Amino acid sequence: MDISIRKANKGDYESSLSLFRQVHELHVCERPDLYRENSTPVSKEFFESQLNDVKQHIFVATIGNEIVGVVVMKEEEITKNAFVKARRILFINSLCITEAQRNKGIGKRVMKYVFDFGRSLKVDSIELGVSEKNPYAIEFYESIGMTTKSRKMEIILN
Repeated sequence: MDISIRKANKGDYESSLSLFRQVHELHVCERPDLYRENSTPVSKEFFESQLNDVKQHIFVATIGNEIVGVVVMKEEEITKNAFVKARRILFINSLCITEAQRNKGIGKRVMKYVFDFGRSLKVDSIELGVSEKNPYAIEFYESIGMTTKSRKMEIILN
């Protein structure tokens, strides 16, 4: 299986949309109180605005001409203050490998690419959010060396 990873372009929108749908449907299923059903969770205009933003990066994994994975990231600057040190983060907003290609090493290849890309940007860390209700994702991220930094908690009042 010959996997290539490259920067996304405008022509990748339709294929990437099916992956964004898979991620969004998982969120809707896990937390229907927070997420609305939406067959177009990422509009073409928003996708293109991300491609044009120098601080945002979208890469796709392909097998031949088929897009089998997508990762969306954004560079963030933390400003030093009395409590925290200044630092640069590459934040992963979304990662999806198409269902038919999961557990074949593509996610690990994409994340190695992301780690190398982060090093080339000289960021201090690569971070992401993951739902506590997604043990498969947590296990995957732990398997590639990521650790829990913090945890958000809530109480639903209505």
